[in-house]
Amino acid sequence: MSGRDFFSKRTKEVSNTAYRKRMIFSFLIFTILVIAGIFAWKWLNNQPGDQGALKPLRKTLEVNEKLLTSTFDTSKKAKIFDVKDAVKNVRVNGLIGMEKTIDTSAWRLLVVRGEGDTLRISLAEIETLPKEDVVFDFKCIEGWSQVTHWAGVPLKAFMDHYHLFTQQTLSYIGLQSVDKKYYVGIDMPSALQSQTILCYEMNNKPLPMNQGYPLRLIIPVKYGIKHIKQIGTMYFSNVKPPDYWAERGYDYYAGL
Repeated sequence: MSGRDFFSKRTKEVSNTAYRKRMIFSFLIFTILVIAGIFAWKWLNNQPGDQGALKPLRKTLEVNEKLLTSTFDTSKKAKIFDVKDAVKNVRVNGLIGMEKTIDTSAWRLLVVRGEGDTLRISLAEIETLPKEDVVFDFKCIEGWSQVTHWAGVPLKAFMDHYHLFTQQTLSYIGLQSVDKKYYVGIDMPSALQSQTILCYEMNNKPLPMNQGYPLRLIIPVKYGIKHIKQIGTMYFSNVKPPDYWAERGYDYYAGL
């Protein structure tokens, strides 16, 4: 056997041995990870619930919320689109808390400034305030999105007009549908962002009933679960207001 053949054979033996060792090592690591994953899954599912989610998951969402709120900039806008880019057939994102009809002659937006102090504001009064158009990419937690066109009064301008300056210093705003079956809590910085509007028009027409007539929230920095329809009551708090989907395990902040 020549020297070249000897070293070639020796190299193959070493390579085969190293390959087998790597295979065994990889299999052991894979087995350990699978076992660890099974134990982690069992441990997680045995944890107590917290606001509709398992406690470790809720804690993770709360950490994410703190990070997002600490970096939120009220001057930063969601991407603005041209009106021509907006869809004509706007998808309906849920009907929870929606009544079949609303009589606007009787409807009033109840704004609770404090205990025993509630404003009752008609749609006609809201429509006298400066109107802003918002064309943005509406995003749903279900995974779909649409460029949509809405119009109404900026929430910040609305609060300024009704001298809700003390309320703006609080941490949260709570909103309830007319029938109180749907409700959201929103951090005040997001509520005061310039694109957040009390909306009464869609595609230059009054809101359709299934899109929240007579008044809904449009808040482009949040997912669709925060865009409450048929608003009946508004109030303010330093404590997180109840939130329909957060109670069912979803992210309270729901920011984009």
